[in-house]
Amino acid sequence: MDDDDLGQLVVRGVERTLELAATWLHWDGRPRVSEGGDRIYTPNKVIRRYADHLVDHLAQIEALAAGRAGHPDHWHGSLVTIGPDWAPFTEVELNEARERLRRLASVYVMRLDALGRQSWDEPRGSAWTIRAIVEHVARPWYAEQLGDLRPPA
Repeated sequence: MDDDDLGQLVVRGVERTLELAATWLHWDGRPRVSEGGDRIYTPNKVIRRYADHLVDHLAQIEALAAGRAGHPDHWHGSLVTIGPDWAPFTEVELNEARERLRRLASVYVMRLDALGRQSWDEPRGSAWTIRAIVEHVARPWYAEQLGDLRPPA
């Protein structure tokens, strides 16, 4: 990865998530079990969790950049599946996911550019570096737990 492309990691993770999400229009209503076997995922839960993950770590980056403590973590995260997670995943949900996730990726790109690459690897005490945070949050892990749901040909 070119050092100038750190924000593009998030863009690529979002685009991979959306690529898989386009296949979720075929979702049969059954949740899928995560690779660790301890969590279940539905299309709406994946989008919610990935967006929450992006927001959570963006707030972490902002706190680090400001030299402040971050917001305490009280997320239930992916341990819980809430009512709206069970809703059908339609073209409208896919469009909303595209709009939401692409905007978040754009904010990462702009914020990382504004911070400058010299700050990406600065030690931050016991906290991760900004680069480590971005490498972590960019992965499309949630989407990969649900996978490609196109019906077999």
